[in-house]
Amino acid sequence: MIPREKIENAVIQVFKVNMAVKPGEKILILSDIPTRKDWKNKDSDEIEKMLATTFLGKAVADIARDVFSECVADFYPYFSIGRSGAEPTKKMAQVMTEYDVILAINCFSITHTEAREGASKAGARVATMRGTIPEMFYPDGSISVDYSAIQRETKLYAGFLTDASEARVVSDAGTDLTFSLRGRKAREDNGMYVEPGRWGNLPAGEAYIAPVEGTGEGDLVVRRGWHPGLEEEMVLTFKGGEVREIRGGGKVNRMLSKLLGLGPGAPRKRSRCNLAELGIGTNPKARRIDITIEAEKIKGTIHIGIGDSSHMGGNVTADYHQDFVVNEPDLFLDHEKVMEKGGWIKK
Repeated sequence: MIPREKIENAVIQVFKVNMAVKPGEKILILSDIPTRKDWKNKDSDEIEKMLATTFLGKAVADIARDVFSECVADFYPYFSIGRSGAEPTKKMAQVMTEYDVILAINCFSITHTEAREGASKAGARVATMRGTIPEMFYPDGSISVDYSAIQRETKLYAGFLTDASEARVVSDAGTDLTFSLRGRKAREDNGMYVEPGRWGNLPAGEAYIAPVEGTGEGDLVVRRGWHPGLEEEMVLTFKGGEVREIRGGGKVNRMLSKLLGLGPGAPRKRSRCNLAELGIGTNPKARRIDITIEAEKIKGTIHIGIGDSSHMGGNVTADYHQDFVVNEPDLFLDHEKVMEKGGWIKK
């Protein structure tokens, strides 16, 4: 049961502040539901999480319908696409172009899809909210934040990323990854999607940029607990801008290796292996490390994305995008240290 009294104020804030809903606009809330295959292959805990996300989506739609009575607010449950970045049906993609404001409260992200891109080009303001739980809407949750402060900090970091030609990410856990940013423009996910075509995440709070293809070299170490289901440290090795090897990580490694085609005799899926993103978290209320959409927004963290970069200024189109968070990182831009143990030190 979703505690409406605990989430209602933040839900209203999302529509009024983040999405700037106006009377007469059409609002769409998307949520995925388990497929027959999911019911067969997933355990009860996984199914329960999927259903909980669907019920949250419905609760948000109910609040929108009650509070914004001058708007149309529709709830659209759809069968799970099974993987972040996979395309939904053509019918759903068409439906999305018919709305002014879209919230995607789902288990698998549609951020990096042509369907989301098409809705944005049609003028929809879109917030994707993969893995969102009710607690994020509570007064102390990562959605209930001061967005003006997030805007200021995110803009600052984005400016430094845009001006840089090279980045290096280092951590005590063993991360040491270098790549080019030459000619790339950073973007700001500050939670304010008030203009036609604007899109991003909720919870929000990151500056991000697409590295130059083919330039990533080194290791990315993801610590235990800093990714859903990760029970042991995992190392992703990049060569020529692509993931070439994964060590450790247990079941997460097995799942990821299958998706990337890194198993014995499997054809490597190069687009999914692409080093796609460098992001810096700027949300002071983000703290959950086991839900990626919030973990990557934690102030003082860095995240590295793989797969599709075409929707963030890169040149690789893929049917997959996944982020991995590095806590307490050092960040060097053009050989100058600008972050130390997650704290920004650049003046």
